[in-house]
Amino acid sequence: MLLEYAVSGSAIAVGWGQYLNELLIDVTGWKLPDAIAQPPGHGGYVNLPAVVLVALCAILLLRGAKESARVNLILVLAKLAVLALFVVVALKAFSVKHFVPFAPKGLVGISAAASTIFFSYIGLDVVSTAGGEAINPRRTLPLGIILSLLLVTGAYMLVAVAAVGAQPWTEFAGQDAGLAVIMRNITGQAWPSVILCLGAIISIFSVTLVVIYGQTRILFAMSHDGLLPKAFQMLNAKTGVPTTNVYIVSVSIALPAALVPLDVLTNLTSMGTLVAFAVVSLAVIILRRTYPDLPRAYAAPLYPVLPLASVAFCLYLAFSLPAVTFLMFALWLGGALVLYFVYSRRNSTLRSDGPQAIAGT
Repeated sequence: MLLEYAVSGSAIAVGWGQYLNELLIDVTGWKLPDAIAQPPGHGGYVNLPAVVLVALCAILLLRGAKESARVNLILVLAKLAVLALFVVVALKAFSVKHFVPFAPKGLVGISAAASTIFFSYIGLDVVSTAGGEAINPRRTLPLGIILSLLLVTGAYMLVAVAAVGAQPWTEFAGQDAGLAVIMRNITGQAWPSVILCLGAIISIFSVTLVVIYGQTRILFAMSHDGLLPKAFQMLNAKTGVPTTNVYIVSVSIALPAALVPLDVLTNLTSMGTLVAFAVVSLAVIILRRTYPDLPRAYAAPLYPVLPLASVAFCLYLAFSLPAVTFLMFALWLGGALVLYFVYSRRNSTLRSDGPQAIAGT
């Protein structure tokens, strides 16, 4: 999950820089030089806009959870409004012929696309990290996850259908800030693209904010369980924020965002997300067998069919990712195992206290 959150934050920050550049083109006719807007190997030295975004999110998070939540709510509403505008405009140029053939790359293409874009579902994961600060989490967390799933999936489907209907699928390859480009091409004017770029800049800020927030709370929970040193659970006396975690997470997200290409980041994020989801599904089965009497806040329907199906689909999608992604994930996992056996295993309160500790989490 640490990999999933850190790399996803980096990937999202890179996308923010692309829409910022598109906005500058529409408004001024000028864009940032590749030297400070692209990573090494893609014509530049550092992706500076991505670093700036992470820094702005860190500043807001240091002010406290309530302030961050209020700002995020406003940003999410603005994001949904902009996506609705895109769908309305794009549907005016809708052509059924763009869906023929419907699956030009076949099932292999669908699987590859699904595995790459799976990182989008990380937002559902972030909901669970707010359990310690939620009111009545037994009710609000399941509702938040299910409602988010329905809303996000519906929005993605509408945007995807509108986008593919507006331009041939072959034109999406290498197209930065694709939705803004589609808006400009359809209307022949700059202002719709400007609105969409502004919406994307605002919305991507909110997503990066949430990802950094979730990462800091994961570190806090791991430290509380003894898996990481106690420094990770220190809170600011005034704001209640784990400030050390905010600084560490911000740096760990900013560096890959500045130096690593977007396609590498998205694939690695999807790998982390798929593995995390598969592990959670396995944990449902294992804990029911090893600790059958634990108090459980929510029910897992269709047990054990649903958890097993979840594991199977996650593994199927993971195997559609490029080989280099497996190599990078193996290196990360190797480092995590070293940390676990050198420090975490001997200091884990969950391991030493058994079911009593699990019941209290």
